[in-house]
Amino acid sequence: MTNIIDTNIILRYLVGDSEILYKKSVDIFKKAEAGELSLIIKVVVVAEVCFVLESFYKKTPDEIATSMEVLLSQKWLKVEDRKGLLGMWTNYRNKLHFVDSYLLSSAKENKYKILTFDKDLDKKQLSQNLFTE
Repeated sequence: MTNIIDTNIILRYLVGDSEILYKKSVDIFKKAEAGELSLIIKVVVVAEVCFVLESFYKKTPDEIATSMEVLLSQKWLKVEDRKGLLGMWTNYRNKLHFVDSYLLSSAKENKYKILTFDKDLDKKQLSQNLFTE
């Protein structure tokens, strides 16, 4: 059975602010790496992890991107839209919001266009701005 991993397990692993929960999260990841446990990380969980790291823990986009690139690259983890998530961090580091960064990356990976009213996304050439004044 595959287990969806929740935000708080990733946060405890990355931040280590509770020794007990940090050790439990490490144990979960070690079991997954050994093939004893099947884990999947959903895109919405990655978004929430980034939001909490940025807003509550005051981590910089670069710190967050570096941590998430390492975690999401682990082959023993199933990651929803891994290519889209791994391709988004340059835009995220450059202060583009998580959702915009992810949409741009996912659109590029899947050869989609983004329909948007957002002029910043329109500048990235992968979207069609629907904003009319």
